[in-house]
Amino acid sequence: MPSAVQTAPGPTAPAADEPPPRADRARRWAALGGGGLTALVLCLAGLLARTYPFGPVTRNIVDLGQQYLPYHAYWRGFLLGDTDGDLFVNWSSGFGSNFLGDVGTYLSSPFDLLVVLFPADRVELALYVVTVAKITAAGAAMAALLLTLRRGPWPVAAVLGAAYALSGWTFNYGATVPMWLDGLLALPLLCLVGEWARGARRPVLGPLVVALAWLSNFYTAYMATLGAAVFLAVRLLTADEGARRRLAGLLRASRAVLIGIGLAAPLVTVVFFATRVADPTPPTEFAAAAWTDVLARLLPATSSVATPALYIGTAALALALTLPFHAAVPRRERAVWTGAIVLVALSLQWEPTHLLWHAGASPNGIPYRQTFVLCGLLVLAAWLSAARGLPRLPALAGGGALLAVVALAARHSVDVDRWTFPVLGAAAALAVLAAGCAALATRRTASRAGRTESRPQRTAGRALPVLAVALLAVAQAGEAAVSGARIEREQLSKVSWAPRLGPWHDEVARAVARADDWPRRRTEPGETPGGNDVLITGGQGADYYSSLTSRVYSETLAALGFGSYAKGRHPVTLDNPVADALFSVGARVRSTPTAPVREDTLPEAEVTTVERAVPPLVTVRPGPERGLRYGGSAFANQELLLGAPVYAPLAGPRLTSTGRGAATLTGTCPAGSEVWFWAPDLTGTAVLDGRPPVGFDGKPPSVRAPMQALGAVPPSGAVRVTVSAEKALALPAVPVACLVRGRLDAAVHRLTATGATAVHVDGHVLTARLPRGSTGTAVIAAPRITGWRCAAGDAAPAPAARYLGLLAVPLGDGADSVRCVFRPPGLRLGGAVGATALLALAVVWWRHRRGSPGRRQEFTGRAPEPRSAGIGEG
Repeated sequence: MPSAVQTAPGPTAPAADEPPPRADRARRWAALGGGGLTALVLCLAGLLARTYPFGPVTRNIVDLGQQYLPYHAYWRGFLLGDTDGDLFVNWSSGFGSNFLGDVGTYLSSPFDLLVVLFPADRVELALYVVTVAKITAAGAAMAALLLTLRRGPWPVAAVLGAAYALSGWTFNYGATVPMWLDGLLALPLLCLVGEWARGARRPVLGPLVVALAWLSNFYTAYMATLGAAVFLAVRLLTADEGARRRLAGLLRASRAVLIGIGLAAPLVTVVFFATRVADPTPPTEFAAAAWTDVLARLLPATSSVATPALYIGTAALALALTLPFHAAVPRRERAVWTGAIVLVALSLQWEPTHLLWHAGASPNGIPYRQTFVLCGLLVLAAWLSAARGLPRLPALAGGGALLAVVALAARHSVDVDRWTFPVLGAAAALAVLAAGCAALATRRTASRAGRTESRPQRTAGRALPVLAVALLAVAQAGEAAVSGARIEREQLSKVSWAPRLGPWHDEVARAVARADDWPRRRTEPGETPGGNDVLITGGQGADYYSSLTSRVYSETLAALGFGSYAKGRHPVTLDNPVADALFSVGARVRSTPTAPVREDTLPEAEVTTVERAVPPLVTVRPGPERGLRYGGSAFANQELLLGAPVYAPLAGPRLTSTGRGAATLTGTCPAGSEVWFWAPDLTGTAVLDGRPPVGFDGKPPSVRAPMQALGAVPPSGAVRVTVSAEKALALPAVPVACLVRGRLDAAVHRLTATGATAVHVDGHVLTARLPRGSTGTAVIAAPRITGWRCAAGDAAPAPAARYLGLLAVPLGDGADSVRCVFRPPGLRLGGAVGATALLALAVVWWRHRRGSPGRRQEFTGRAPEPRSAGIGEG
């Protein structure tokens, strides 16, 4: 940019040199400016899109509404002591799940603690503030990194820091998957750790920063660590240092990373072990995106989850593209940085490196989650070009030509929005004006050397650099705001969404509070307009959506006729009396919407509560699981787990095809019994004669439809079910059975009589008192996830047994109590690794204190005061 604010060209000072106070001030101003501009543009984008909290439209698309909002609501309640579980076990969702694993996946960022500052009915606002805070911090951190990399005009560093934080990756991916935003912040911080290691500075703070990044979200921290490794490699290759000094810097950086990851191990290992037993999603084969679409994603207002979101702003991209032609930048620096960026871009498109970026497993859903690393490298390249002042005309022409080629090649991409090229043109025009002002300022500076000027002339000369930066900021901010707004609107039109929290949730929460009687029985909040909303409304339901949903849980519920989304990782409630008896659901809340659920209104519903007698949470079965296995019928599986036949099979069944995708199933059942229909893969309707149609939304392999009641059997006993499918009709061998309530009531009475007389749950510890001399197997209505250890009576604790997917305890010759304790798998190993890393960090700190008494202080960055031999000092 203009010479009035630029530093003199030349090699940067060695990283080990102590930066002067002026440089520290510039970094602080850049961080404040970058963070402030980022927050302002984020809010402006929401205002343009009319999304909450700046408008009535929901932001809760896909996982933001189904995972992050419910988890943050529960996190707030947990931190304030208002939940049934503790840090190890969440009893509210999934009938009992590994909460520490979910904390490490979704909630371990320090920013997530902000939820406690908001009331319970403002959790959406809390999550928005958390999201903005993370993105703002990323912009500030990148701005500070740029001035650490090379001195230059801090306002330009602030604008480029905001360009990184407001990349296409942020708007298209990160803003709706808040846990990934910790990786966005981690990248510049880990690059700073690399710089400290090169200069033998902050050997204690460096590992702590690494640990914080990996604790906040180890998944994107892993990607950020790879990106920081690329950054460090480039810095080592371009530094005017000897091989020995480079190797020492590399070793110090490696030490910081290893100790930092070790410090994070207690949480990382828990998530790792939980992932190993999670329900596996179908394998995904990586298919590289067309290069036309990849280039299109460099442009504003483009949106897709199938291509890398590379947008960083037209002005920032143009500056980055001038780097290969910028004569003021040393040739080796230009070559190495350009080569590194090209190689990283190619690595996004090659399957082996794609797998490397994603820790060996191609992800389901968004395949280019590592794109923020390439966005960061492009911004670093833009800074290296801008920090030395405005590039000369040949460099500007070269960068402009490359930008024109990108726009030309991308013009027919399906990812291009109708706003893309108008916004691109406006931003380019403002960038050209900014470059013109900077060029005039440089010329004035050169022409007035050696001569005096009047005050108006000096004022005009000083105004030009300010105007250049202002135009650059307006171009970047306006373009990013429009891009963010367009991406938000596009996402709402293309993907699933949940409405905002409203009266529906409030009514259900009040009904749950009135009926709650945990742990004597469960209270199921039923279906609400979002997903996993049991974490919002309270209760103890089946609904559970997590990357760590255990395989045993999803398979057990699938066998029993429950529905699910997300390829099995999101089991949902099943409003079925037998299922309620199996899981001790004694109170069930049912909701009937009073108006269509819309994206721009608060959902409302009429709420009722149904209570029924159910067995206790702990029941006693006559023998072990040995020989018992689920079969292909959900009705038979429910009876197997219940231990009694409660369904009457359809007598004389006859299936008649009545056309493409349509069929009629006829037979007879006991009069007054309830007809239940189960077809998990059906997309269509099933109708019992004389009853309203019942919809099924199965979409294999992503969605399984739950079994549903069709109505009561008429006095004649005749059953006629008409099935209509949108696609090819696929029914299980036994799609219909009739529930006889008298049989179910008898089974419930028997299990209650022999079951626990009292159940107590204290976080991750469950105890139950049984009738004296109970034999057989105590079955606890909770999934047998890895980590439970149980004992009957005075026996020694041992890994819990399994009874058809549920937690079980063999009673031996007889016992009158059981006790189960849950410890997340991997916690002990992680604790040992963490303790070792902490010891290593202490050794590093001790050696640093002994060997470097004159260096800057570790955490303040200030040099210690020299001791003076004054009075009283010997």
